[in-house]
Amino acid sequence: MVQQPALAALSAIVHSQSRRAAAILEAVARGLVSFEPDTKYWFEVVEVGLESTPARENWRKLMQNVVTHFPGHGTLFEEKYLEGKSEGKAEGKSEAILRALKVRGLTVPDDVRERITGCTDLDTLATWFDRSLTVSEAEGLFAGEAEESTAS
Repeated sequence: MVQQPALAALSAIVHSQSRRAAAILEAVARGLVSFEPDTKYWFEVVEVGLESTPARENWRKLMQNVVTHFPGHGTLFEEKYLEGKSEGKAEGKSEAILRALKVRGLTVPDDVRERITGCTDLDTLATWFDRSLTVSEAEGLFAGEAEESTAS
């Protein structure tokens, strides 16, 4: 298998309906892990080929730490990459808000800091950043939010 990754990948796909599919996928996964980094795309060839078979979920569990080469196919690798990218954007916006408040000389209580750094909604963070440029105290970032939630 180490010398023929294409054959191994196709074998995993062809045998995905077999009662031995789980064992086959594990063997293929072990073999593919031993490849050089430039051949790692075979992981995704298998996942895309498995489509909506039950074996696909098993494959995704086996492959949780591999990088994507097939964007747009909704593979586990792509989902993990996009999730990390989104988390990075939120973290950057949180840091910008805290920096703006600091540069403006405003004290940021721990509960406010935790609320800012714990937020992952990019639209909310954008609103808070805009407010961070004009508020007179850090708590002002959240002005009007309590009233909005009670009005719903």
